[in-house]
Amino acid sequence: MVIYIFLAVATVGLGLLVDNHCKIRPNTISRQQMLNGLSLTAVFLLLFGVCACRLNVGNDYAKYVEFMHLINCDAYVPTEAGFNLVVKALYGISGFENYLLVFGVFALFTILLFLAAIYRQADSFPFSFFLFMAFGYYFQSYNTVRYYFALALALFAIPYVLRKEWMKFILLVLLGATFHKSILVVIPLYLLASLPWKKWQLGAAAAFCTTFFFMQDFYMKVVVFLYPTYEDTEYLEGGTSLVNIARTLAVLLLSLICYKKTVKGNRRNRFYFYCNLGALAMYVCCSFLPIISRIGYYLTITHIFFLPALLSGIENKKLKKMLTVGVVLAAVLYFGIFILMKAGNDGLRILPYETFMFHDMVPILSDVN
Repeated sequence: MVIYIFLAVATVGLGLLVDNHCKIRPNTISRQQMLNGLSLTAVFLLLFGVCACRLNVGNDYAKYVEFMHLINCDAYVPTEAGFNLVVKALYGISGFENYLLVFGVFALFTILLFLAAIYRQADSFPFSFFLFMAFGYYFQSYNTVRYYFALALALFAIPYVLRKEWMKFILLVLLGATFHKSILVVIPLYLLASLPWKKWQLGAAAAFCTTFFFMQDFYMKVVVFLYPTYEDTEYLEGGTSLVNIARTLAVLLLSLICYKKTVKGNRRNRFYFYCNLGALAMYVCCSFLPIISRIGYYLTITHIFFLPALLSGIENKKLKKMLTVGVVLAAVLYFGIFILMKAGNDGLRILPYETFMFHDMVPILSDVN
């Protein structure tokens, strides 16, 4: 726990030194550019080092090691082709089942994509990076490494949606789908969020959402058709988070307060607004669907950009300061609850932190059999 708190404080402190809107002059490197480079490098090395050096940290770490072993033995695994190819290549290069290298490579590219996305999209890199750490996205990437690589890729692809560069967006999504096919949901979701919705269209969408309450069997059959490996497993168990509902409601309330000034005429902020609205609808109406939170994360990850954008558009200085302090305190509280109450639970199991330098890997299923 101490390692995680230190890591969060240290990287957020370094992030405060970054100005992602500094002017770039030809043939010269300014002091701020050098500071940006040094700070970002230090942030990356800290995040990557802790993530890559972990051993059996994450609720599915051992399961992934088992999957990698089966891939190397040419046995069937439910993972996607891109992941399988990466494992095969890295195991072939290593000459043995070097699962630490695989986890390290995924940590490398996942963290790079997240940092690159925040740097190029945030109104304020320090604020957005703080929210990224406080909301636990980095620490949760210790689980389901395929999914969080896909999530990072989806976040990186958002500017292509906003610029209507659909071919680049779809190609990135298809690349992500070779590692975790859940990313395919962002094609319709991000497309819908980019539309200038009218009131009657929102009403029609709300009416459609009510079908999730009395057509649950139909939608479950659709899920099983898309994910046949989920049939008769615990993955078909639904459930939603009251914390996620509260967070999306709070963001919705703030965005409605700032709607005319910050959202209405701004294509980017309007996209974030509909992402949040869509996530709220999912959490409320689709709690019976398996792993609804994973689909919701593709939408709520935009909070790290949306909240700073909303706050920056508030003209009343006292109100702006009060709401900014409120958002920061809420994020710190969220982080505290996450680390103190959830990090050691079976669903996450990122505590206690262990590293290959001092600990041994537990036996996997193939070793036991």
